[in-house]
Amino acid sequence: MTAFTFPGQGSQKQGMGASWQSHPSWELVEEASDASGRDVAHLLLEADDEELRHTRNSQLSTYVMSMMVLDAVERTGIEPAFHAGHSLGEYSALTAAGTLSFEDGVVLVTERGNAMQAAADDQDGTMAAVLGLDDDKVEMACQRTDGDVWVANYNAPGQVVIAGSPEAIEAAAVQAKELGAKRVMPIKVGGAFHTPFMAPARDRLKKAIVDVELRSPNRPVFANVDALPHPAGEDWAQLMGAQLTSPVRWRQTLHNLEEAGATVMLELGPGTVLTGMAKRTLSNSSNISVSSPGDVDQLFEKLAGASEAGPARLEGEHLYAVERLVVSPSTGVFTPRADLDLRDGATAIAAGQIVGTVGEIDVRSPFEGQLQGMLALAGERVTTSQPIAWLRTV
Repeated sequence: MTAFTFPGQGSQKQGMGASWQSHPSWELVEEASDASGRDVAHLLLEADDEELRHTRNSQLSTYVMSMMVLDAVERTGIEPAFHAGHSLGEYSALTAAGTLSFEDGVVLVTERGNAMQAAADDQDGTMAAVLGLDDDKVEMACQRTDGDVWVANYNAPGQVVIAGSPEAIEAAAVQAKELGAKRVMPIKVGGAFHTPFMAPARDRLKKAIVDVELRSPNRPVFANVDALPHPAGEDWAQLMGAQLTSPVRWRQTLHNLEEAGATVMLELGPGTVLTGMAKRTLSNSSNISVSSPGDVDQLFEKLAGASEAGPARLEGEHLYAVERLVVSPSTGVFTPRADLDLRDGATAIAAGQIVGTVGEIDVRSPFEGQLQGMLALAGERVTTSQPIAWLRTV
């Protein structure tokens, strides 16, 4: 089974959207600009690395990039069994799972970036990566330090990030080295994220979350706060707020995904940071990163190579040689046909038959077969060529 994972702040880079300009998924950029009041195309094409380092810019640009990659992958018909995202990436995971609409996701990510930027400007803070030291000893180094410093990210074995005041970070680095750390590397960020320093941002974000609709995820989403899936949409309001002042438990999340049955970790978005963490953490998973249209084109081949069953079947992806996808003819809100029986294989679909509507436009199947399942939810915003339904033709 496959887990879609989504990167956080720090994976962005100059010109990361250039290869997507002629791709149909680029339409999300204009929608994101309208929803955020920002020039997202500028961030993806023209902003230099220094401009992108600002929290308000890196978060919005990374989220939109991840959503473009997700949109392109979804157009192929590939489906995950699970979702998870690192820090900001949790918003991408929630959007992918249908808990957040894309527009609401843009609004929340924009407010999150602005709120965290403001909190960082008001409270001097920074972060550092502690390498080659067990989690409990990194925690001990923080506790032995006289100052404000905490564990912010449990990323991978021997890779833990601490955050706090610059002075406390320096002191904790000394303690960590005394406890056996191989190296402590400063991280060039403008704040102590995922610590109590972000309390003002948490309070500001909570007010924005009240104004959005949170639906139950259509597939499990594992939370940063406790590394566990939460099936109730209303639970995520508290989890998204708590995430800002709590450590990201990514190593624990990877282990829990593996225990749940995930064998392929598919990173969707800029960079390969999560792919590297998965390689360090898990011994039996296949780890694939997708950040460009070319990566999408090669994805089936990579997934086939990752599957024990070989290219005839992509385990967990529900794609077989006798199966076909019905895709959306336009962009809009999807409404399934009211009388469809959604039990697997229960409904016969004739070529040309309507399976639903997108706005006022009929979605017709070009194929004859048995309906195996719907790939879009009632009320979900879909885009042109996005898979809507899944048929078995024999």
